Amino acid sequence: MPQSPSPSLFILFTTNFSFINSANFSSSDFSIGGQILPTSNLRVYTFAELKASTKNFKPETLLGEGGSGKVYRGWLDGITIAVKKLNSESLQGLQEWQSEIHFLGRLYHPNLVKLLGYCYEDTELLLVYEYMQKGSLENHLFGRGAVVQPLPWELRLKIAIGAATRLSFLHTPDREIIYRDFKASNILLDGSYNAKISDFGLAKLGPSASQSHLSTTVMGTPGYAAPEYMQTGHLYVNSDVYGFGVILVEILTGLRAIDLNRPSGYHSLTDWIKPHLQERRKLKKIMDPQLGGRYPIKVALTISKVASRCLAPEPKMRPSMKDVLEILKGTQASTDKDVEVRGQN
Repeated sequence: MPQSPSPSLFILFTTNFSFINSANFSSSDFSIGGQILPTSNLRVYTFAELKASTKNFKPETLLGEGGSGKVYRGWLDGITIAVKKLNSESLQGLQEWQSEIHFLGRLYHPNLVKLLGYCYEDTELLLVYEYMQKGSLENHLFGRGAVVQPLPWELRLKIAIGAATRLSFLHTPDREIIYRDFKASNILLDGSYNAKISDFGLAKLGPSASQSHLSTTVMGTPGYAAPEYMQTGHLYVNSDVYGFGVILVEILTGLRAIDLNRPSGYHSLTDWIKPHLQERRKLKKIMDPQLGGRYPIKVALTISKVASRCLAPEPKMRPSMKDVLEILKGTQASTDKDVEVRGQN
């Protein structure tokens, strides 16, 4: 018989659930292929079920590990699942568990990882997601070994568009959701390399119409987090756009946002990369060598210029994700046309 959560946990959970349900959400707010469900339809799992599904959380089933917990592969009811076991002893783990349920429990979009359910028993906090067969974008860009295959240009562009679609879905004019932790490890890929975004643990409802920004504790990832957020704690909708710009540069170059193995002055990608994003000649020198030169340089230059705009130091200077998405879709059409022409020659 599952035990109930502690009184303090129950109070915190129900209070925040009431808050998210009272948020000014409507399906009309989310017009890019997604919807807001009137209520969540998440399944409540028992700890025994999830423990058995992961073979008692054996190390062989470990998919990944973050600051708030570990993710395991499991098998339950004939399907493969991903089980996130959070560190319930930390306030961050508890807050992220709640945030995932509150946001993903009611948000539906083909570019969002589906949250299937959750578990809370005694001190155990777990989340259950659909399993993403191809892992993370981070692993494909920076992983090593025979099992990791370099991503060709067409797949990189497909992934970028999928991720941009998801941010456009969240950044709606009436009641925006700020993701706050946009990075390569949170972009997961299904069996067809469709990009889906995971981990809403740091997500925030955007500022009201009378406010320009939120003031909050800095909890983003260095290298991806926008400068205004890291320096002041001020969080804007376009703070997410900065993180997307970093992702675009990583996709183009195959270089990590932060790499302490690079020479001094080059540890942070955005500290030195911007001058290389505006000129064709400079861009060709930093393009990912794993592409083997097999990419349309004109399209790559268009994308690099978009990335440069996303990395603008001031939030108001950055484009909206809707504008970024339209440009990326245009470059995909150009790429597809180029492939078609080459195939006829």
